[in-house]
Amino acid sequence: MQNQSKIAFFIAILSMLFISCDGNRVYDEYTSVGTSWDKETSLNFKFQQPDSTNRYNLFVNVRNTDEYQFRNLFLIVNMNFPNGNVVSDTLEYEMAKPNGEWLGKGMTTKESKLWYKEDVRFPYQGMYEVTIQQAMRKINEPDGIQSLKGISEVGFRIEKK
Repeated sequence: MQNQSKIAFFIAILSMLFISCDGNRVYDEYTSVGTSWDKETSLNFKFQQPDSTNRYNLFVNVRNTDEYQFRNLFLIVNMNFPNGNVVSDTLEYEMAKPNGEWLGKGMTTKESKLWYKEDVRFPYQGMYEVTIQQAMRKINEPDGIQSLKGISEVGFRIEKK
């Protein structure tokens, strides 16, 4: 009986550790872009207002493969508030070191957790929506890259500060 109690206690401790490892997560969703990300395709992430008294950090998560040909990534991110306001940001993220070594974590697919906004409050009740579009361009090509290869998934994450 005593060994069974010890085993049950050990399993309970392990379960709490796994659950609490991501205790700051409020929202965390991914969308697959398939084999390429079309420049006209917006990825949408909808969520209900988190606790308005807390502050949050917001992230864009990107999973890429070796097929991605660039060191950086340009994104247009819009946050749509329930009251109709929209905040639009054009963001640039470094995805690889100058020697080509990926900055993300992982073996074949690299995952990058990219800062979007820090110390954010959500003051309005209702549904919020974040939309993300790729905005990559090659030098001297103003129309941009129509079909961006090498990005497999894009996510949006909210964490308690």
